[in-house]
Amino acid sequence: MGFRMPPANKTRRGSNSLLWDLLTFDRLVTGPVIHFIYWAGLGVVALFGFSVVGAAVGLALKEPGVGSLLLAFPVLIAGLLVAGALVLLWRAFCEFYVAIFRISEDLRALRQTSDADHAVYRARQSPPPQGQGQGQPPRQA
Repeated sequence: MGFRMPPANKTRRGSNSLLWDLLTFDRLVTGPVIHFIYWAGLGVVALFGFSVVGAAVGLALKEPGVGSLLLAFPVLIAGLLVAGALVLLWRAFCEFYVAIFRISEDLRALRQTSDADHAVYRARQSPPPQGQGQGQPPRQA
């Protein structure tokens, strides 16, 4: 025997429905939270990009001459390329989590549909109550 999930129908409804859904993990809050985390991560990557630009300018101004400019330019280009790569990686990471939670929502919807289909099937397959005409032997007079 495998593990069977309980039916998806909610037995408790009312004014505490949102709180109840959150406490029982019927509603996931990670979807909206991941958007906030995405923007916070982009802010961190932007700070890294600004610090790379500042470091490149600091290298260029540290000593007058062509040598410091030749050192500052590759630092600037490499830093901005790394920042761009970090933006793409961060986006992919966050999209992965959004996809996982959307799959979870889709599976929940499929389970609810399946439970409803099984309930209709069971209702059609249940025998009629006794004494309702079907299955009664004919009366003899």
